[in-house]
Amino acid sequence: MGVKMGFENFNKVLDSLKENYKIYGPKNIESKGRFSDTDVVGYGEIDNFDEIVFDKKSYFSPKEIIHPIRQTLFYFTDGEVKESKVDDKKVIVFLRPCDINGIKRLDSIFLQNGPHEDVYYKRLREKVKFFMIECTEGFDSCYCVSMEANKTDNYSLAIRVNDNDVYLDIQDNEIESYFNENGDEIDFKPDYIKENKIEVNIPDPESLTNEVFENPIWKEYSQRCIGCGRCNTSCITCSCFSMQDVFYDKNKKVGERRRVWAGCHVDGFTDMAGGHTFREKYGDRMRFKTMHKINDFYKRFGFHMCVGCGRCTDVCPQYISFSKCINKLNQIVEGDKNE
Repeated sequence: MGVKMGFENFNKVLDSLKENYKIYGPKNIESKGRFSDTDVVGYGEIDNFDEIVFDKKSYFSPKEIIHPIRQTLFYFTDGEVKESKVDDKKVIVFLRPCDINGIKRLDSIFLQNGPHEDVYYKRLREKVKFFMIECTEGFDSCYCVSMEANKTDNYSLAIRVNDNDVYLDIQDNEIESYFNENGDEIDFKPDYIKENKIEVNIPDPESLTNEVFENPIWKEYSQRCIGCGRCNTSCITCSCFSMQDVFYDKNKKVGERRRVWAGCHVDGFTDMAGGHTFREKYGDRMRFKTMHKINDFYKRFGFHMCVGCGRCTDVCPQYISFSKCINKLNQIVEGDKNE
């Protein structure tokens, strides 16, 4: 169903939806930027249409809506364990095609990576409906076309903002009922970006041999990377976490167990009992992340983990470009083939 309506009518629909849904989208967050008194675009709960930022890339991804930064799994006392609860309200998220494809990657990790589903992820994920923001131009650091993450039909509603009107493609009967008599029925389907400013050439996974693992390219990142983990926390597809017990009293018998975001670039992530640590060098961590994003995950699921949103490049204080890393890796592989 295609619908055209003005901003005012769309706001009325959002007001109706808020009775049953929490609505999230990219919004301007004041004074939370990386520099003093600067703003940043991140994800938060939306009260009206005017709050949604359509013309800028969000600094943070919508990942934390379904994979929270800190998530309480259960509470415990001396002789009892009680599972945590979640809000009864369903969730609507305004997001771009690359992020919808990013959540597909999270679904693969949490729901399809072995015989057991992650119930804590699933109970949040099954509440979510996607309102896809049409994206036809992208941003300077994007390379979603190369990663085949620029398109999707996995949405309840797609939206194009044009002058004083919005154009909608509604694919969800439950959502469609909110738009009855609030707009004009038209033929509309969203367009997708066809070419980014950046093109990435992904090496054939079969060509990533042990020799590539030992290539001097990774030493460059040992010198540049500072292990801050911003690339992990900004990435829509990074899913790693650590476990944390928080105690409410001194005898440590009352408290809660949480899982908390972690990442392969962060110090302590590979620490083991006995004082053993893997990948102490930052270049080794960069190698691990790169191989996971364009090699290991692909071999398991048939598509690449990275979706080319470019957020890791945007947030890196050392100006490390992940797209350039992939292209350098491909040049090494192609050079080996030609020798």
